[in-house]
Amino acid sequence: MAFRKDCLAMRLRDEVGVLFEDEQFVEAFPSRGGPGLSPGMLALVSVLQYAENLTDRQAAEQVKGRIDWKYALSLELEDPGFDFSVLCGFRARLIERGLEEKILDILLQRARELDLPGWPRWCPGPGSNATAAASTPIGCPAGKVPAGTI
Repeated sequence: MAFRKDCLAMRLRDEVGVLFEDEQFVEAFPSRGGPGLSPGMLALVSVLQYAENLTDRQAAEQVKGRIDWKYALSLELEDPGFDFSVLCGFRARLIERGLEEKILDILLQRARELDLPGWPRWCPGPGSNATAAASTPIGCPAGKVPAGTI
């Protein structure tokens, strides 16, 4: 399968490199406890999910089955992905710590730093409906993080 030049996942990896570092989310994800999923990876999944207008379940399926997403996320082809409820838990933790705009802020800052023409054309500005959407954990009871999802 050949990918088009405008394939978002491929462009993110090729033009931007690593967009989110786990350390950027340390406030919401302390290092104690067993190994979990990378907050940086979940942030990038959230960006791709938003860009493609996907539900949590659909986004988790893309991680499991799409080569371009695996490439953008630096995953092995055999990586099994994760349960869709992890995305709800990720957003809930960001909201609990007041970090719901952090993903958008980092994305916009990197786009400005790299001065990529027309990029990200789909990304809204601060105060848009995307910021409001990020504050609402879709499919999660208000303020609750599903046990064992992170």
